[in-house]
Amino acid sequence: MTTSPAAGSEAGVRYAQDGPVATVTLDRPDVLNAQTPAMWSELTDISRKMPGDVRVVIVRGEGRAFSAGLDLSVARGDGDSSLPVLARLSPEECADRIAGFQDAFTWLRRPSLVTIAAVQGHAIGAGFQLALNCDMRVLADDARFSMAEVTLGLVPDLGGTKRLTELVGPSRALEICLTGRRIPADEADRIGLATAVVPRAELDGAVNDLAAAIVAADAGAVAEIKALLAGAPPRTYDEQDRAEREAQTRRLRDLTGQE
Repeated sequence: MTTSPAAGSEAGVRYAQDGPVATVTLDRPDVLNAQTPAMWSELTDISRKMPGDVRVVIVRGEGRAFSAGLDLSVARGDGDSSLPVLARLSPEECADRIAGFQDAFTWLRRPSLVTIAAVQGHAIGAGFQLALNCDMRVLADDARFSMAEVTLGLVPDLGGTKRLTELVGPSRALEICLTGRRIPADEADRIGLATAVVPRAELDGAVNDLAAAIVAADAGAVAEIKALLAGAPPRTYDEQDRAEREAQTRRLRDLTGQE
């Protein structure tokens, strides 16, 4: 087992690796893992330094909640990334700053990784979007999702809107984003936001079992399957059939050592 330097803990994020499985833990339980730009910077740094042998990444939150979203004390303060400071930037500078924030989330969609969010308690705003950027979401039965940006007059901007729309459809995604309402685990399961829902006491075990099953599968096949499914929505049936043929051809050549 390897862990990140102490600086990561100071930023409110911990990293641990056990063979091909890495675990990224939001570690500010006293504020329900409310997120800050320092945490986002650490998440981005973890993504850049992550060893190439990592195949599965588990994202979790310490304590009672996955993440209560953006830390409003930071957002309303006078730091370099506070909302008032961002508002005073030029449109181009503001967009560039937000792009940097997005990097902390969007690496979880990397084709070479399978990423799993282990969600207990609240996953609000940035917390919900962090879970959405993962390939799978295993929920404890006390989990609650909410896209609460609208309550601040803001929009979701951390890479969550496309995945949300893909999972639940545009009409329901619009309702979720415009109302900011809480979505309990049973509803999340019913509408396609959850990969699985388990009792709170079984969350870690269920996620670890899922990670083990993924690691046990052929790495090349896993990467090809993820790419096939990710690319399927915009393709026609004929285009998807062709993608399957091409992927299978690559697998056969790889498995038999053909150049």
